[in-house]
Amino acid sequence: MNYKLLGKSGLKVSELCLGTMGFGKDWLWGADFEKSKEIFEIFVNAGGNFIDTANLYTNGTSEKYLADFISTQRDHFVLATKYTLSDTRNNTNVNGAGNSRNNMIRSVEGSLKRLKTDYIDLYYLHAWDFLTPIEEVMRGLDDLIKQGKINYIAFSDTPAWVVSSAQTMAELRGWSKLVALQIEYSLMQRTPERDLIPMADHFGMSITSWAPLAGGALTGKYLKGDKGRLPDTSQRLNAKNTAIVNEVVKIAEELSCSPSSVALKWMMQSHLNCIPIIGATKPEQIQDNINCLSVVLSDVHIQLLNQMSAIELGFPHDFVLTEGTREVVYGGFDHQIIR
Repeated sequence: MNYKLLGKSGLKVSELCLGTMGFGKDWLWGADFEKSKEIFEIFVNAGGNFIDTANLYTNGTSEKYLADFISTQRDHFVLATKYTLSDTRNNTNVNGAGNSRNNMIRSVEGSLKRLKTDYIDLYYLHAWDFLTPIEEVMRGLDDLIKQGKINYIAFSDTPAWVVSSAQTMAELRGWSKLVALQIEYSLMQRTPERDLIPMADHFGMSITSWAPLAGGALTGKYLKGDKGRLPDTSQRLNAKNTAIVNEVVKIAEELSCSPSSVALKWMMQSHLNCIPIIGATKPEQIQDNINCLSVVLSDVHIQLLNQMSAIELGFPHDFVLTEGTREVVYGGFDHQIIR
């Protein structure tokens, strides 16, 4: 396992992040304590130090399991958790969810208790609520850093205009800046390439990608008729995505590796600032994901996968990239400008 700096920070994290949403069987599909511990140890023994969880994952069980797993080497791990989603029983507290400072403080205290730690390395806003003022969020997160309860901050599942506004505000006001952006991203979900990923690159933020295997679809298992928890109407089973999986499987056979290795390495080679979050409920699944580190895709492989999974960028991207627009934008010197 190699390590990367997380965004514009000095924090060193492993090139793969362990997702622990399935630690605990509270949601009737995850891994029990012993299986979760085995998954955790396989990841750590491979050199992994970057762990992702959230206050709501398996109703708090994920954080409680991690408290036990990291207890003897707390400083060794870069532990990320999140706030926003309701973790109050029966949702009786109207302020027990969302992005507000009120819920932020309530949630971070709960996570610290469940994790049995004095600090959280990376704290995410989990999803934008379209209610809370951006300045309330950023000032609240900055205060938590000054209090020593969290070390770094990040956003997840938030529109590009909100993230860019928040980052610019932090720069102007001298508040702590965001170091990462967590988004859904995979060969089946490339729409973040329109605005989210270019924005993150511009601000020097790392991308942590959830569902890098599209819920298991990119492993090829659904081609065999095993749809798992996916409904028949899932877009992950449509004709285009099935064609993508077939290409992934073909390349995997050529390289004598698993399809998951191909899908993960496409992301890592195409976007150097991207860190896949690999989740598992079985030890063999996490080992299979880790095996991607020994795989190298050729330029031809990358090109084929890019072509199979290409998306329309939409306006204004497609418009400004047309030959006619480029002609007048660059005054005829487009091909002579060194970028």
